Amino acid sequence: MRVFVTGASGWIGSALVPELLEAGHQVVGLARSDASAAAVEERGAEVLRGDLDDLETLAKGAADADAVVHLAFGHDFSRMDAAIRADAAAVEAMAAVLEGKVLVAASGTPSVPGGVATERDDPAGFGLVAGRMDNARAVVKTAENGVRASVVRLPRSVHGEGDAHGLITRLIAAGKQKGVAAYVGDGTARWPAVHVLDAAHLFRLALEQAPAGSMLHAVGDEGVAIRDVADVVGRRLGLPVTSVEADELGFLGALLAIDQPASADGTRELLGWRPEHPGLLDDLENGYYD
Repeated sequence: MRVFVTGASGWIGSALVPELLEAGHQVVGLARSDASAAAVEERGAEVLRGDLDDLETLAKGAADADAVVHLAFGHDFSRMDAAIRADAAAVEAMAAVLEGKVLVAASGTPSVPGGVATERDDPAGFGLVAGRMDNARAVVKTAENGVRASVVRLPRSVHGEGDAHGLITRLIAAGKQKGVAAYVGDGTARWPAVHVLDAAHLFRLALEQAPAGSMLHAVGDEGVAIRDVADVVGRRLGLPVTSVEADELGFLGALLAIDQPASADGTRELLGWRPEHPGLLDDLENGYYD
């Protein structure tokens, strides 16, 4: 297939583009800057210059392809409302020209109070999270218009060597600044996690096999206790491990306070996906985040 990938130069895109090319697909990557274009070309893909606000370019990229993998999203947490609106407009523009084709889009695993989130869970969400979930529902709804659409929900940590902007990287940076390896409360809140190469593989499987309307979970570790993360970080960096108030870590603190494990059992059964790469604690032990 000829696959148009938004976010092709980003963290997951950098793993997905080689995965698609090795499987025999053609890849066209959206690139908003010279540096992004060079990164996409270096990985062997074609380049289409533009960004998520350039709806005509997005529609052209989708129309000229057999499939779209939509990874790009603005992660400036001070402008999340604008990012969600831009994401919704981008999905609408691409979906309008994808009848009879394939759309796979990234979203996030939900939080289910007192339970483990599964692919069947579709809670209303709250705050900015609700808007991102609305966009995922809009993707799935395009299946009604003849699009083989699916959503890959990503966990809080998509980790691996080279991770420069993920939430674990930000947590460690905040700890270095404060001089501690921090957790919130008693540290028992859990985050799901996945290695970036396993996530990329699931996106390819979704592209090739997922039935229309599928909701998938790219989850390797169902739930890693944040205190365990802090213990590894503290030991490796020689920092004291301590509990802090959530507001001391800004938006990260709020996320660290929520127990939000997630399962991928349904995804594994549907697509035969099996994570093969190290879990989050093993990756921390590998020293990539030191």
